[in-house]
Amino acid sequence: MRTDAELRGELLAELGRLRQAVPEISGCLVASTDGLLIADDAQALVVEGVAALAAACLGVSQRIADSAGHEDFQEVLISSTGGHVAMYMAGHGAVLVLLARADANVARLHHEARRATAVVSKVMVDAAALSFAEAVPEPAAW
Repeated sequence: MRTDAELRGELLAELGRLRQAVPEISGCLVASTDGLLIADDAQALVVEGVAALAAACLGVSQRIADSAGHEDFQEVLISSTGGHVAMYMAGHGAVLVLLARADANVARLHHEARRATAVVSKVMVDAAALSFAEAVPEPAAW
């Protein structure tokens, strides 16, 4: 079984791959759906605040989708004159947040992010399994 450090390394590698694939990305992070920062590749940014706000935004977006009768909320994009903030569900417990310049190709951003959510989701499942395995005591020797 992989360690926490190895799982975190996988997340950081995927965030780095995203920044290479879409050079207009100025920062990216993975947060829990309750707003806790898990991993980031962002400079000069208060990532903890972004993680908390992303979780709140996703919660509201998910409720809107539910109210509209839509199932399985997936993503939200916020565009402004300064750039884009894109948030993607990554499994049931994590969100991938991408910050991109205004000149970013949004279709490319979505394409790469959707690929990355599969990686993040798998790492988060593995991390949950690791946490569970560490919490379960070893059986007593007879």
